Amino acid sequence: MTDLHPAPQDLLPRTVRRRVKIGLVAGGLGTYWPQFPGLLPRLQESARYVSERFRGMDAEVTDVGFVSDAQEGAAAAERLRQADCDVIVLFLATYLTSSMVLPIAQRSGAPVLVVDLQPTARMNHAETDTGDWLAYCGQCPVPELGNVFRRAGIPFRSVSGWLEQDAAWRRIERWVAGARVRGALRHARHGLMGHLYPGMLDVSTDLTLLPATFGSHVEVLELDDLRSRVEQVTDEEVRERTALAREIFHVDGSVAEDDFAWGARVSVGLDRLVDDFGLDTLAYYHRGLDGELHERLAAGMILGATLLTGRGVPTTGEYELRTTVAQLVTDVVGAGGSFCEIQALNFDDDVVEMGHDGPAHLGNSAGRPLLRGLGVYHGKRGWGVSVELDVRPGPVTLLGVGQDADGGLSFVVSEGTVVPGPLLEIGNTTSRVDFGRDPGEWVDAWSATGVGHHWSLAVGHRAGDLRAAADLLGVPFRTV
Repeated sequence: MTDLHPAPQDLLPRTVRRRVKIGLVAGGLGTYWPQFPGLLPRLQESARYVSERFRGMDAEVTDVGFVSDAQEGAAAAERLRQADCDVIVLFLATYLTSSMVLPIAQRSGAPVLVVDLQPTARMNHAETDTGDWLAYCGQCPVPELGNVFRRAGIPFRSVSGWLEQDAAWRRIERWVAGARVRGALRHARHGLMGHLYPGMLDVSTDLTLLPATFGSHVEVLELDDLRSRVEQVTDEEVRERTALAREIFHVDGSVAEDDFAWGARVSVGLDRLVDDFGLDTLAYYHRGLDGELHERLAAGMILGATLLTGRGVPTTGEYELRTTVAQLVTDVVGAGGSFCEIQALNFDDDVVEMGHDGPAHLGNSAGRPLLRGLGVYHGKRGWGVSVELDVRPGPVTLLGVGQDADGGLSFVVSEGTVVPGPLLEIGNTTSRVDFGRDPGEWVDAWSATGVGHHWSLAVGHRAGDLRAAADLLGVPFRTV
């Protein structure tokens, strides 16, 4: 399915997301400044470098400057509280006392990352006096803060390294990715349209849980909210949408023109629905009966849902609210994310075959995906156009959002590799994933986590970013 056609996702406008908001404060013990006059300017120069590195991460940075005592730390805490940050970074330029920064962690309303980056990889001992040494002393208070944070009931996380160390900045960037997820979920509006797929008890989600856990909003919608918008779509808009679809997809000969036009009409209506309600995600399902209008609406959503997902608005069937959240998370960290479940196991090749009918993420595609006409949807009422997409070979990460006996949510993650081989040609997103172990054993371990039977399949190995996100969100992280 590969060719020289432009990447499917490149043909769509991407959703403009809220930038991650980072609060930054640097500090050191003011007692040193009169003792070693050149020390503070040197540390402030390091703090400026750190600030610029964060600004280069497409972040909105609230830099409250350099604090030298507890009073300045309390004033910084108030400024950072007002900034409503997704994460607070404490840059320990040299030793400081825990009393200087504890108020920041307590009052700012955001998780805190402690960063200590000494000037170079090592000191030149023969030419280092006490003032020079103190510039290397940012690690000294890290255990102190770890102790005090624990006693205060504040989660502690830190990155230690040197100022221009790539490895340290990669670890920091994971926390920024996690903060990006935290910010996206805090402000997300999740659409939920239709009703639960009958009998799928694992899919059922307490709607209060998302605002309580993440701060998200759940907008409960009716199929008629979509119907009224689809009815307003013009024939010219349908022609424009089918033309766009022909640019993005191969259109198989099995596609009936009437079904194609209907999918395009529903797609335009979906775009209006998302815009009118300001949605960041949409999960839907409607069973329908005897070809009535609502059944046709639900059956006609696959094209539009795939286009929305490719734009960065995950739109998912089977009323899968939690999996739509998972897809938003993986998309926010730049890894795409298609709706996914287990399809079969191949014990000869040691791979798990997984995918799903319906919406896919165009950014995951191995090439130009296919629109296939289906006379019947398996397990659902209706018929029409479906998307067939092969996930490109290479590393992938699964993220499921599980719900436990106490009602709490969890992030469940597994990393694997998509490998080439024969795939289904039935209008599904499909992939063959090698997890480096017997596929049956992997299924047993994955299922024991409480993940549920759907998840997001994202490109790249992203467990580090997702672990950081779970930590900042305060939810359990499980890996298989």
